Amino acid sequence: MTQARSASVRRLAVIGTGVIGSGWAARALARGLDVSAWDPAPGAEARLRSAVANAWRALARVGLAKGASRRRLTFARDLNSAVRDADFIQESGPEDEGLKRILLADIDGAARADVVIASSSSGLLPSRIQAGCHRPERVLIGHPFNPVYLLPLVEVVAGSRTRPAAVKRAEAFYRRLGMRPLRVEHEIAGYISDRLQEALWREALHLVADGVATTEEIDAAIVFGPGLRWAFMGTFLAFHLAGGDGGMRHMLEQFGPALKLPWTRLRAPELTAQLARRVVSGTKAQANGRSIKELERWRDDQLIRIMEVTGA
Repeated sequence: MTQARSASVRRLAVIGTGVIGSGWAARALARGLDVSAWDPAPGAEARLRSAVANAWRALARVGLAKGASRRRLTFARDLNSAVRDADFIQESGPEDEGLKRILLADIDGAARADVVIASSSSGLLPSRIQAGCHRPERVLIGHPFNPVYLLPLVEVVAGSRTRPAAVKRAEAFYRRLGMRPLRVEHEIAGYISDRLQEALWREALHLVADGVATTEEIDAAIVFGPGLRWAFMGTFLAFHLAGGDGGMRHMLEQFGPALKLPWTRLRAPELTAQLARRVVSGTKAQANGRSIKELERWRDDQLIRIMEVTGA
């Protein structure tokens, strides 16, 4: 799809309306699109509309497109009616391979033949979840980051049967939503960003499990240290500067031997009841009585400030 053709996308179908699905809906509505959503869970429509309303404050601050309105959101009575008139489909169901295979096959059977179907999966292989589709050539991964309505990155991953044209059409559509598509050239579980996040998450859990640090101390170690750099500079460029005038070459020569030291433990710790209690109680203390919606609004404010400075 060319950039001009991507402009013909007027209706986005969002299948699955949890945290990620509602984020897609909010972002598309803010860009002036119509959104048809469907989720079989009881109370899903009310939760979706509440989530979009909570996000709208941040979206208004960033800037709404002409025609943007929450009134353009409709909640379909079934899957078929949700995708029937859609120009692009974003599936955001639970991260379960078997369920996604069935769900994507159902979507594929109900959608128009020329419509791209993207899954918000955060790590499943597209070749496996597209396998049950009659038209697998239009199925791919479009993995966003929470909050979807603010963060621009979306990883685009093709399966073995995905046509290049579908990838180009998806990338053009995501750019229209104000996003930065990152094409993952090699199909790999976890893609790129989540593999990096998972490594940090596993090490953090080990530190809590071993009693080395609390959840608050670990978060502080990121927020007031490397996290500030990561907002505008990735790991490789940051380490390039760490080498001084010698750059990355000097950095590798000086700190390369440390890679052999047992500083990290990438195998995940067993998620025991004790570890779960420590993590839950720690994060509850960090929330300090603030509700999830209150924390989301605070997070959005901080993200917007950073994005304004960095131009993300």
